[in-house]
Amino acid sequence: MPAHHPTNPKLGCIAIVALLLLPACNIKVKKGENGEDKKVDIHTPIGDLKVDKDADARDTGLPVYPGARLRRENNDHDNKSANVNLSFGDYGLKVVALEYESDDAPEKLVAFYQAQLKKYGDVVECHVSGHGGHARANIKHGSGSHALTCEESGGSTIELKVGTEENQRVVSVEPQDKGCHFALVRVQTHGEDTI
Repeated sequence: MPAHHPTNPKLGCIAIVALLLLPACNIKVKKGENGEDKKVDIHTPIGDLKVDKDADARDTGLPVYPGARLRRENNDHDNKSANVNLSFGDYGLKVVALEYESDDAPEKLVAFYQAQLKKYGDVVECHVSGHGGHARANIKHGSGSHALTCEESGGSTIELKVGTEENQRVVSVEPQDKGCHFALVRVQTHGEDTI
């Protein structure tokens, strides 16, 4: 007997509105030199989405560790970076993320970024099992500001976080056989009550 999946009337309404607004969308795509999508801008009556695959580390507010190299996608053409902006009226989300690799020991990178992050406030150090992906943003109306916490404990990847869920910087350092991979992440939300 097939499982019954309840439907959500709100999701159905959103889907219908999205289909009705689709003709009003304006989509621009800028290609890279190898034909890959580099920049995508989508403008709709209810909001905008911008994605730029050539993120700049300066947008994170953090320097790149000396001698580090941008990590590349499997095809060796694209680097592993993105600058994503979502805007819906008074609310929005901006995420800048870049991945690098270094031949230096993870401890050196952790010490370097501990010092860099301190200028933004108290640094939270987390030990997690995966690389990146532990930055949680909060854009709820009337929610105020939320302190950063560790989502899990245990693991060899070290995440350094500073700020709030609404305005944060995260550095994730993952040990490798030789050196380490690391990510620089900047998350900002805006709304009526976010900082």
